[in-house]
Amino acid sequence: MTYIDLSTIIKAYDVRGTVPDQLSPGVAEAIGAAFARVVVLPEHAGAGRPAVVVGNDMRDSGPELVEAFARGIAAAGVDVLRIGLCSTDGLYFASGSLGLPGAMFTASHNPAAYNGIKLCRAGARPVGQETGLAQVRELAQTYLDGGLPQPAGEPGTVTDRDLLADYAAFLRGLVDLSGVRPLKVVVDAGNGMGGHTVPAVLGTAAGLPALPLDVVPLYFELDGTFPNHEANPLEPKNLVDLQRAVVEHGADLGLAFDGDADRCFVVDETGRPVSPSAITALVGLREVGKELAAGRTPTVIHNLITSRAVPDLLQAAGATTVRTRVGHSFIKAQMAEHQAVFGGEHSAHYYFRDFFFADTGMLAAMHVLAALGEQEHPLSALAEMYEPYVASGEINSRVPDVAAARERVLDAYRAAYPDIALDELDGATVSHWDGHPQWWFNLRASNTEPLLRLNVEAADEDIMAKVRDDVLSLVRAEGGEPA
Repeated sequence: MTYIDLSTIIKAYDVRGTVPDQLSPGVAEAIGAAFARVVVLPEHAGAGRPAVVVGNDMRDSGPELVEAFARGIAAAGVDVLRIGLCSTDGLYFASGSLGLPGAMFTASHNPAAYNGIKLCRAGARPVGQETGLAQVRELAQTYLDGGLPQPAGEPGTVTDRDLLADYAAFLRGLVDLSGVRPLKVVVDAGNGMGGHTVPAVLGTAAGLPALPLDVVPLYFELDGTFPNHEANPLEPKNLVDLQRAVVEHGADLGLAFDGDADRCFVVDETGRPVSPSAITALVGLREVGKELAAGRTPTVIHNLITSRAVPDLLQAAGATTVRTRVGHSFIKAQMAEHQAVFGGEHSAHYYFRDFFFADTGMLAAMHVLAALGEQEHPLSALAEMYEPYVASGEINSRVPDVAAARERVLDAYRAAYPDIALDELDGATVSHWDGHPQWWFNLRASNTEPLLRLNVEAADEDIMAKVRDDVLSLVRAEGGEPA
């Protein structure tokens, strides 16, 4: 077998690589064997047999990789419960509801040549670089280099179970859509797992009562080759079909899911994208209202790239807000630490205490449908209340020297604005929000490439454009270019 350096595919949050040259059945088996010994067995309380729940998305390589991973798990004396085709939040539901560690085989929005693994502890708790993934990588590497360990005395069993109906019923129990006004919604599944979950949750495929929703499906056929467009709604070109369909059908809104359907993007009735920050504020205010009504003091988590409107609105509503680094393992840890009711990221990941502190695009979509359907205004008017500022979106630059480019920007802004605020929670956030004009930007380095990622927000379009262009000219001054 060709030598594989697992540090090239096991990163801060998950496993991801091309199949089969990077992520082969042999690699999956070694990772399974390591996961069993690093996470599953040490956590097992001793009551009953240890077990792991495993699911996969629609990629052709999924079943073979799951079989190999299960082989590595079972050889360690751990049972495997395979739930088959599911969204990533479907796997988190299984982990949370059954109290089992889990593994989801997906490469999310990456192209067809890729696959990957998202690992979690029992209760859908994250396994990231600082919470066990580094140890899994190290042990799996020893297995690849020196051979798999001897099987346990009694191997684990492998059984199959379909949890889609249970997942759908659980979500229906969190947001009641039965009383909303009739809504027409176009859903673009991008040939990903939304085509599997949307009919179950928003329709009647799982045996649940019909809702007052007219769902217009786009690309619901499961196809890991993504024949229509990439299942990455973060890229504007992948929203074009949805935007056109919303207008053509006279729909109230459109929803777009990524490949594993854990992220959800929203467009209004005019086809205009609604920013994930606005969705964070909208859903956050709903969850905060429920907490306050129950006599509890709510906490909401947001990452440092979300709009300043998010903490402004949520704090005004009576919530405590906590700002965190970018990345799901960080935000999930903060969710659990603060017992936060909700969390949101600029990448359209939304986290819920009532969903095991995990992220679920489907539950966020249901909140949007409820918020829209409980009043008479169009989504464009509703969203406008949550988008008072102007943002650039994330802009990537490839640079020959990341550290030098970063310091060039900081030196220039320190000289030009002696009163700026600077923090380095995640990259460098430079803020002039307490001065006039109001603006801030964040500059973060990629973990894997010579890239700098820029996000800018300002009180108006002209100021945002000026700050964006000034920072980009500094970043790209010595051989940098758009990425």
